[in-house]
Order: sequence, then structure tokens, then C-alpha cells
Amino acid sequence: MAEYMDQCQRIVGISAIPKRIISIVPSQTSLLDTLGLDQHIIGVTKFCVHPSEYLLTKEIIGGTKTLDIEKIRALKPDLIIANKEENVQEQIDALQEFCPVWVSDISNLTDALQMISQIAEITGTQAEALELTADIELVFSNYVKPEQKLRVLYLIWRKPYMSVGGDTFIHDMLDRAGFDNIFGHLERYPVIDLDLMRAEKPDIVFLSSEPFPFAQKHIEELEAICVDARILLVDGEMFSWYGSNLLKAPAYFEHLKQIIVSK
Repeated sequence: MAEYMDQCQRIVGISAIPKRIISIVPSQTSLLDTLGLDQHIIGVTKFCVHPSEYLLTKEIIGGTKTLDIEKIRALKPDLIIANKEENVQEQIDALQEFCPVWVSDISNLTDALQMISQIAEITGTQAEALELTADIELVFSNYVKPEQKLRVLYLIWRKPYMSVGGDTFIHDMLDRAGFDNIFGHLERYPVIDLDLMRAEKPDIVFLSSEPFPFAQKHIEELEAICVDARILLVDGEMFSWYGSNLLKAPAYFEHLKQIIVSK
């Protein structure tokens, strides 16, 4: 029995290299595929949209916070990969009654790279992970931040409006992209009222595609509140997914930078 410490400082005992893996975190599902573990993935959530074919070829075991515990039990997994923030503690507790559950806890890029390496150690894919993490570090090191650090309001929810604090992965991505998160002094996902939004006078408002699906009509709504700000719809995966998707993030930040500079 090998013992591994997850990112919540829990000791997870695993008897052999896992062959029946369930991922209950979308970002980590795509990572497992990148590491070459497709044939060993037996179950995913309905939000695990990358690779897209998994919604057809893998067992769907509920949502990230609404897992079908009995369906998971019936699949007889030998490893479940979870996340402290995206999954519910009570459900993680229920799962670990019958299966090893490795839980990630990610607030920044360093945590994400560590997660990739640790999952690779468990699954016997160290060589693939070394190449992936090196490529991620390279694309981030090659990214050139904008000359002017614009003040950004990043919204993840509506009714009520919610932003991101300085202890979140999204904040770290905003900082690495060269943006100043106006609510970086707060924690987690603060609720923002309209008066505070107006008072902060952001240069840019980013409306994330997830978890709330902001659309064009919401741009018009925000224009009446942040009258001097540029308001843009952004791909939330590029700011909040911490698996192999990180390879694409700096190119997306460059794309946003060019849009902002050109207007």
C-alpha cells in the first residue's frame, strides 16, 4: 500500500497504480486525458466537457456538487480525483468510505503545477507530466504583460453580482495576465453591490462565461453601472481551469491584451 499526501494534507492510501479512475473535477478530467489515461477513466461529471466525447463515452455520475454516490460505488473505482472548492465535503466523505479520494486545493499556478506532478506520481505518468509542466512554465514565462496594468472587475455571478478575491486561482491568473484585480484585497468570492461597483471605477469589466453564462445582454446592463469601463465577455476556462488547459491561457491573455490595446 503506497501512501500519498493530497493538497489538503490528507494521507491517501492506494494499493496499486489505478486502473479505474473517476474524475469529479472538469479541469482535472482534461488533465487525465492529456496524461494519456483515457482508457482508465470510467466516470466523469456532466460538466466535464473536455474532451467533448467523454460525455458520450464515459459514465456520467452527476454534477460536481450533486454526485450520484451509489452510481459511483457501482462502478467500483480504485481512485477518485476531487477538489476542495468544486466538490462538497460531505460527498467526499461519503466517497472515501469505499474508494481512495485524492483532493486538490489550488489557489495559484504553483499549486496547479504541483497537482499535475502529484497526480502523475499516483497514476504512473511522470514522464508525460514533466513534459506538460515544462511546456506550461515556458508559455507563461514567454508571455509579456501589458505596459499599463489596468484595473479589472472580474464577475463570475449575477443576482447577486460576485467577483473574485485575492486568494483565488482566478486572481492569480489575472495577475499573471497583467491585470489589477480591484477586489484582490478581499477573500474568496465577494458579493458586490452596485454602489461599490460604481465607486471602484474599473478600467475593464470581464464577464466570465462560467459559472454564470454572461452574454451580450449583460454587457448592456453593466454599461449603465460602470459607465467609463470597457466591458468584455471572457472565456472563464482560461482563468479558472488549472489542468492542461493552462497551456492555452497565455495565448488567450495575449488575445485579450490586443483587443484592449486596439480600442
